Amino acid sequence: MRAAVAEFSFLSGESGALTDDLRELFADLSASLGPEQHAYSGECHPALDVVETTDAVEIVMDVAGVPSKSLRVLFRNNILVVAGEKAPAPVAPAPTFHLIEREFGRFARAVRLSGAFEVAQAHATLGAGELRIVLPKRPDRRGRPQPIPVEPRSRRPA
Repeated sequence: MRAAVAEFSFLSGESGALTDDLRELFADLSASLGPEQHAYSGECHPALDVVETTDAVEIVMDVAGVPSKSLRVLFRNNILVVAGEKAPAPVAPAPTFHLIEREFGRFARAVRLSGAFEVAQAHATLGAGELRIVLPKRPDRRGRPQPIPVEPRSRRPA
């Protein structure tokens, strides 16, 4: 299994379908989030890991402070896309900031995967500031004998 991680905008050569998917994901987020859940500026770059086990490929992304309703996950043409929006925490009026390191804003991360997956059995969970996406592998049948049953042909009425 090979995995290539890229920022969504750098996926050159991909069909416009993925770009359209990303637009739709962000439009859905905009329509479903309340004003207090929007980050009106900024860009966020959550870190992620891609881990292969014997049964699955797992993508783990740091999304502390991002509720599940602010995340969207999509798989198309062996590319897993995670889009979301991290709103800044509410602050007191006229605060004085001494240090600002946390990122806020919209984000999209894309991971190109090679292999065959049971996407219908994939699932994503959010807990302890981590989004965990599990894509079960489809068993490799190449090189294994695959019996093909032979049935008698039914007679057609003349």
